[in-house]
Amino acid sequence: MLEFEEYKIKLNNLKPTLEQLGAALKLDEARREAAGLEAESAQPEFWNDVQKSQKTQQRLKQLQNKIEGYQKLCSAWDDLYTLCEMALEEDDESMLEELVSDFAAFSEKLESTRLSTLLTGEYDANNCILTLHPGAGGTEAQDWAQMLYRMYTRWTERHGYKYTLMDWQDGDEAGIKSATIKIEGENAYGFLKSENGVHRLVRISPFDASGRRQTSFTAVEVMPEIADDNTIELREDDYEMQVYRSSGAGGQKVNKTSSAVRLIHKATGIVVSSQVERSHFQNLENCKEMLRAKLAEIKEREHLEKVSDIKGVQMKIDFGSAIRSYVFMPYTLAKDARTGYENGNIQNVMDGDIDGFINAFLAMKAEK
Repeated sequence: MLEFEEYKIKLNNLKPTLEQLGAALKLDEARREAAGLEAESAQPEFWNDVQKSQKTQQRLKQLQNKIEGYQKLCSAWDDLYTLCEMALEEDDESMLEELVSDFAAFSEKLESTRLSTLLTGEYDANNCILTLHPGAGGTEAQDWAQMLYRMYTRWTERHGYKYTLMDWQDGDEAGIKSATIKIEGENAYGFLKSENGVHRLVRISPFDASGRRQTSFTAVEVMPEIADDNTIELREDDYEMQVYRSSGAGGQKVNKTSSAVRLIHKATGIVVSSQVERSHFQNLENCKEMLRAKLAEIKEREHLEKVSDIKGVQMKIDFGSAIRSYVFMPYTLAKDARTGYENGNIQNVMDGDIDGFINAFLAMKAEK
C-alpha cells in the first residue's frame, strides 16, 4: 500500500500549484464579468445588434469554460485524494490502476492549464489565421499539406474551437497548393503560434510506383486575427487589388465567376488571396483580414513599433529548416527540433494530438 501513500504526497505537493493557478486565472474577475454578460444577454434588445451579440456570447462561453475548467481540476484533485484514503482504509490494492491513470490525466491537464496562463503576448488571446504552403515536390508535398490541414482541423475540434475556410487551392493531382483557415477560440493564437515553421514528412510515397521513401516539406504560417481597428491600419493605397476567376478541380470550394481576390501589400510584397466565397466583397474582406494578421505577426516577431517598418520574411521550405519531423517509415515518430519533445504514436498526432508539442514549446519559452 506504499504506492497510495506516495500518491498522497504527490497530490499534496501539487495542491499549492492548483491554488496558484486559481489566482493566476483571476476567477473572481471572470465570475463578475460573466455575471455582467449574462445580465446583458437577458435584455430584450440584446439581439438587435447580431454581430455584437455573437461576440458577447462568445466571450461569455470563454469565461464559463475557464471557471468550469478550474472547478473540474479541483474536483479531480479531491476525487484522487479520496481514492487514496479509501484504498488505504480498506486495504484495497485494486484501485491502484485507476489511480495511476487518473493522476496522469490530472497532472497533464493541470500543467497545460498552468501554461495557458503564460500566454500574455499582445495577441495571444486572439483567434488565429493559419496558412499552409507545400514546398517543392509536386503532388507528394501537396498531399502532405492536406494531411497537416486535417491535423489542425482535428486539433481545433478536440478543443471545441471553430474553424472557417478562408482560402483553398486544389493540388494538381491530390492535396492542396495552399489553404488558409481561421481558428476561433480563446488563446487560439497563443497556442498555435508554436506551429509556425516548416514541417517535414518522411514516408513511402503512395504516388511513387517504385515504393521509394520520400521527404516532403510544408510551411505553416500562424498569424493572429486582428479586428478592423487602429492596431494594424490598412488603407486602400497600401495594397494593390487583383480580381480573377477561381481555379481548381471544381466542387463547392471553387467559383465560376471572377470573384476571387488577390491583394499585394506594396510596402512588403506580401501577397494574400481568397477564392472560397461566392461574393467578391466577402473574398476581399477575407484578404484584408489575412493581410492584417500577417502584418501583425511579423510586427510581433520583429518587435517593431510601426507596421511601416515591416519587411516580409520568407521561410525556406526545405532541408535544414524544419521545426518538426514526422516519420512514417522505417519507424513511426514525430519529433520537435526546438524542444526535443517526441511522440511515437504518429496516427494520434495526425488525428490532432499535438498538445504535447504545444505545451513543451510554451514551457521552453517560459524558462527563457
